[in-house]
Amino acid sequence: MRVVVLTGAGISAESGLATFRDADGLWEGHDPMQVATPEAFAADPVLVQRFYDERRAVLGRVRPNAAHEALARLEQELGDDLFLVTQNIDDLHERAGSQRVHHMHGRLTAAWCVVCDARHEWTIDLRDEPACPGCGRQTLRPDVVWFGEIPYGMDEIHEALWDADLFVSIGTSGVVYPAAAFVKYAVAAGADTLELNLEPSDGADDFRQSRTGPATELVPAWVDDLLSTRR
Repeated sequence: MRVVVLTGAGISAESGLATFRDADGLWEGHDPMQVATPEAFAADPVLVQRFYDERRAVLGRVRPNAAHEALARLEQELGDDLFLVTQNIDDLHERAGSQRVHHMHGRLTAAWCVVCDARHEWTIDLRDEPACPGCGRQTLRPDVVWFGEIPYGMDEIHEALWDADLFVSIGTSGVVYPAAAFVKYAVAAGADTLELNLEPSDGADDFRQSRTGPATELVPAWVDDLLSTRR
């Protein structure tokens, strides 16, 4: 069985990371348009760099939860038959043990040099304009996909969806495209579909099955059920 799993902010919320779309439309007190667009970075790079530096610092203080760990266990069993794609920029999947994670929106623990196009693992602040380890220019930005930019690895993701037997969406809002359309690709390819979410997403009706509750409860239970059918 080939399984594609999409994770969103809801899977990391129980680890203590704020979701991008709170009820007031702000992310950590900021309008996303002020910290998550190329235009915002051009207008006020200090603000944007400081925002992501703070997010990186917070990330270092949280830990993966039972949902991340369950997906790492699923990878151990399925190997290449599991395609895990995340909208999240945190590294909680990797820290839980997942080794094949497709970060479609980039990673908070990486920096991108806009001059030499090199990407580097990064754990310290960017606000002080450190030099790129590759070219020496002070032209690093967070390796994060902002609004108006193209998500990473879309061809790989579409290929996986067309080959999937099962598509599972975990902790997503169902309103952010292109990820919100993944269920439609999966349905068109004949895959079974399941949503695991704290509450039904905007796209819940597109799924054949939908289960609601905390990710730390739903995901381990689903993984147990799936693996039991393979034994």
